[in-house]
Amino acid sequence: MLEIKKLCFRHKGSKEDTLKDIEFSAELGKVTAILGPNGSGKSTLFKCIIGIWKPYKGSIRANGKEINKLSHLERAKIFSVIPQEHEITFPYSVFDIVITGRAPYIGVFSSPGKKDYEKAEIALKALEIYHLKDKPYNKISGGERQLVLIARALAQSAPFMLLDEPVSHLDFRNQIKVLLKIKELAYKNKITALVTIHDPNLASLFADKIVVIKDGRIIEQGKPNHILNEKLIQEVYGIKINIIQNNGFNLICPVLDFLKNKQMGA
Repeated sequence: MLEIKKLCFRHKGSKEDTLKDIEFSAELGKVTAILGPNGSGKSTLFKCIIGIWKPYKGSIRANGKEINKLSHLERAKIFSVIPQEHEITFPYSVFDIVITGRAPYIGVFSSPGKKDYEKAEIALKALEIYHLKDKPYNKISGGERQLVLIARALAQSAPFMLLDEPVSHLDFRNQIKVLLKIKELAYKNKITALVTIHDPNLASLFADKIVVIKDGRIIEQGKPNHILNEKLIQEVYGIKINIIQNNGFNLICPVLDFLKNKQMGA
């Protein structure tokens, strides 16, 4: 379990906190979505969790261990990170990218061993992209690249997987495909998955828990169907919405008054 308590962070030279008393937990085998508009502090929170930035107050515990007391190598064995986008200059193969997930377990002057190759192959098969293993990473589609990065994270064998806007640049089909795979892997491999996202519908469909952030502060958290409502969405995003129930999920539809007025005047 990931436990964050009373976390505060302020950028150097700033007079105002970027993160203000952040407190929540993320459970084993579940997907926790950090939902909020751009600039709300989601990416800053991730950087604090993995130790890139240091909060001036509060605590972060991963399976009971204080993150700020761990070495870089120890953190690399606990957290895998999937960025929004990942571009490379050289035509490394998909397999080359995936096996870099084994870096925390390979010595500085050593090469990957049998176990490392096996872990990489298992990850490729789990993501159903084994057929791409010899293809240049920079020649495959955006959706395929995202699956490769998730395979790399899986090969890392870290109990916590952090995904920063993993589907923001993908088309609708690949958004669904990638998020389904994240949910499946979290459940099957007992991974604590933490996903930043700005689309409330995607959060509602795929997250077991949602933590809603605005202006660096948590304003609500809980199960999607319990917390996503008209009042909350208007407070966070500043738009009116209607909630539509579909197979037990809350789907959010914006109320487009300007379109109604246009149709009435037609």
